[in-house]
Amino acid sequence: MNLNEEVAERPATRRRGQELEDAILDAAWAVLLEKGYSGFTYEAIAAGAGTSRPVLYRRWPQREDLLLATLSRSWWQPIPVPDTGSLREDAIELLRSANASRSRMGTLLIVQLMDYFRQTGTSFSQLRAALRGPGQPSGMARLVDRAVARGELPDVPRSARLIDLPFELFRHDLIMTMHAIPDEAIIEIVDDIWLPLLQR
Repeated sequence: MNLNEEVAERPATRRRGQELEDAILDAAWAVLLEKGYSGFTYEAIAAGAGTSRPVLYRRWPQREDLLLATLSRSWWQPIPVPDTGSLREDAIELLRSANASRSRMGTLLIVQLMDYFRQTGTSFSQLRAALRGPGQPSGMARLVDRAVARGELPDVPRSARLIDLPFELFRHDLIMTMHAIPDEAIIEIVDDIWLPLLQR
């Protein structure tokens, strides 16, 4: 059964507020996964939610607004930042959590959003920044700050590129293989690459 057939079987109900917004964003997520950004239209989403296009336009005047709301609700949930008392263990645990929660859906979304990146001239890093919000530090930055406060790392200037290197390497492997990365790769990223660079 496709999305339109499922919609046809739903009884008509009058919804407002959060209930209506949840229905719209659920439908938007289903449309994005099924049709990609090229099919992520107000018409398709309104049909999936059993509502009208003006209802969507009132809440999200631009399609990009609706996309960000959809991703924020259905995919971009913050990964809990662990606090084990050890930078190494924190970093490994954070990458393992990302691997478990985002690997499969993340690779699918990158493919489904290629039209969005082409049309807007933006990149995945810009989308990530918009979803994270202004002034929000990355998980790795929080881990490094804690390690400095504990005296585990020297308090010296470090570039954002260095601090976020584990996630960048993780994301590279994810995109290149289109699969969750092996645990030994996570440990190698932290032990053999990142921690030695942080100590320099």
